[in-house]
Order: sequence, then C-alpha cells, then structure tokens
Amino acid sequence: MTQSHIGLSKAVIPAAGLGTRFLPATKATPKEMLPVVDKPAIQYVVEEAVGAGLSDVLMITGRNKRPLEDHFDRNYELEEALSRKGDTERLGRVQESSDLATMHYVRQGDPRGLGHAVLCAAPHVGDEPFAVLLGDDLIDPRDPLLSRMVDVRAREGGSVVALMEVDPAQVHLYGCAAVETTADSDVVRVTGLVEKPDPAEAPSNYAVIGRYVLDPAVFGILRETPPGRGGEIQLTDALQKLATDENVGGPVHGVVFKGRRYDTGDRADYLRAIVRLACEREDLGPEFRTWLRRYVTEEMQSL
Repeated sequence: MTQSHIGLSKAVIPAAGLGTRFLPATKATPKEMLPVVDKPAIQYVVEEAVGAGLSDVLMITGRNKRPLEDHFDRNYELEEALSRKGDTERLGRVQESSDLATMHYVRQGDPRGLGHAVLCAAPHVGDEPFAVLLGDDLIDPRDPLLSRMVDVRAREGGSVVALMEVDPAQVHLYGCAAVETTADSDVVRVTGLVEKPDPAEAPSNYAVIGRYVLDPAVFGILRETPPGRGGEIQLTDALQKLATDENVGGPVHGVVFKGRRYDTGDRADYLRAIVRLACEREDLGPEFRTWLRRYVTEEMQSL
C-alpha cells in the first residue's frame, strides 16, 4: 500500500555505472535494463520508491543510458498495435512503467563515485530530505524496508541508512557502520562509517546496503569531500561527517534489514533472483517449480 510522508516525496536512483561485471551483455544495453523474469531490474526499484510514497523520481544517468528513459516513456506505436489486437493484458504491462511516477533525468558526466552521483541531484532536490535507491539492490516488496526508513526519518530527523548483518569475512565489500542500540530492535544509532574496511579493522559486521534517506545537509558536505577510496567521492565519507557531528544535519540512524534482498549486480545473485521471483509468480511458479525440482533431482543423481 502506498504511504504518504509529509516532506519526503523525492527519490534519487544513481544509474550511470558501466555494468562491467555483465559484459558482453552490457556492451550496448544498460545493466539496469537486464530483465528479472519479464521486467527490467530498474523497474522494480522505481516501484519500490513509489510504494513508499515517493512519486518524484530522479535518475542519474550517463552515456548509453537512453533505453532507461525510453522504458519509462510512452511507446505509442507499440500501444496502438497491442490495442488493435485486443491484447489488453500486455497493453497494461507496457503502460504500467510509463504511469508509475514522475520521472526526471540528469547525466552524471564524469564517473566520480556514488557521492558525486548524489551531488548531481542537488538542483532537483533542493532543501528537502530525499531517498537514494541503488539500482543493483532489489528489495522484495513484501519486506517494506524503505517505508520503515522513511518512518524513522520522520521520527528522528537526520539521515537513515539501511544495514544488513553480513559474514565478517565479507565486510570488506561494503561500507561498514559502528552502531549503538536503541529502544527499537530494528533501529540503531550510527556513530561512524568506514568504506570497505579490512575485516580485522571493521567496527562491526553491519554493512550498508543500497537504501538511504538523506538530510539535504549532505550536499554541502559532499561539495567539500575530497576523493576517497578508489579515487572517488564516497557517500560513506559524507555520512561519516553527519554521524560524528549531529549539528551539521542531524543524527544518522540505521534500519537493520533481515528480509529478502537480491544483488542483481552480482551474476550469481542475479540468477538466484530470477529463480526465486519466477517460483513465486502465480502465472509461472507452478510449472517452473515442477521443472526445477525435476532438474535438481536429475543433477543430484548424476553426481
């Protein structure tokens, strides 16, 4: 169910990455347009934003990303063809993406990191809190993470990040948070952040995943943030400033997520996402699960 949150209506989706892990498929096709069953990954992300009440969506794009704009635009020729055939089911699917949200686009230009991509949203966002959703992270709609984060922001102010407990050996792949507990079992106070730390030096095993609700004060910090790890402007570095100086833009809290998340930026997890979502579809699931059980059984017997 769509929720309304006063003061928070804008979502920013960075989508300028090159998708090198999926080459050659992404040589001419944006990685965000790779299908997860029969919808591109990016549509799931926009649907999540809209489901949390954020209907004003700004996508940060780059070269060769025009298909993203086309996907969320009207396709009159296709719609007319489907209408003439009386194919109302497919017509509805085609129109769904163009009716989802008010879409805006801006190019990042130089690929200078996530912090720089977020900074590109400043003219559009202005002096309002806003959400950031990374296109590689798909959150199952039955686990409303973003809505919970928006609620925490409304109550606590400042910024809110999504956290997930990971194996300590994997913490070097993420931004990592130092935290303090609060009265809510799924909410922590973030006291510091480190981008991709060595496991031996990580402050916890709470990893930052791709959902943020940010105070607009982050823009001023990002403008003054020098390139960090990898020579890029890191959003984690700006959040570290917010976490350690509440006077700048309020506190930073974390919502600890224990639901279903799919990392479509990883090839193996991308395949798992397709299998899990296909299995749960009413129109595909029964037949696909039957085939999958038979396939797995045959493979196990051949070992």
